[in-house]
Amino acid sequence: IIVANHTSLADPGIVLAALRRLGVEPVVMAAAGLWRVPVLGRLLERGGHVPVHRGTDRAASALDTAALALGNGRHLLIYGEGRLPCRTDAAEAPPEVFRSGLARLAHVSGAPVVPLGQAGARRVSSGPCVKQISGFLTAPARRPRLHVHIGAPLRLPAEVGAATAAARAAVTAAWRTAAHRIGEPVPLAGSAEQP
Repeated sequence: IIVANHTSLADPGIVLAALRRLGVEPVVMAAAGLWRVPVLGRLLERGGHVPVHRGTDRAASALDTAALALGNGRHLLIYGEGRLPCRTDAAEAPPEVFRSGLARLAHVSGAPVVPLGQAGARRVSSGPCVKQISGFLTAPARRPRLHVHIGAPLRLPAEVGAATAAARAAVTAAWRTAAHRIGEPVPLAGSAEQP
């Protein structure tokens, strides 16, 4: 299970490109609404990715589908926060509070968790819709610095709260490394990182 920080609409593409360079083609857990987007929905369906119907009684079935993918030998990419941050600035910030699905999935599947931190995606796309579109269009000319850091695999504790906290701490450390690599300022450890 690869768990990453989620900061921007651009980061899935950045993370998937980095993983592809390493020969890893993961199944991605993503918001079910993306399956309604023309073309993208067909690509997600064809790739065997896992739709998450957040806030419904169908949300738990996504974990079952993800566990099947892991059981079939696939890598799985999950965003621990389960959503994008509610911020409009382009600055780096540590991962927000993680949801418990990752911990439950790791426990049920027995799969190790690989923390992944990415930084720079908010320089590609952040803010209101118009700013995000212009960010995507101008990114090739601006060439914002991006970095993806993959941490060491870990086994999470059995208790869901402790496992969720351990996963968030590992992703935060990976994000911190990625942010330092591109020269982004980050808060001191523990200062603005508590939920």
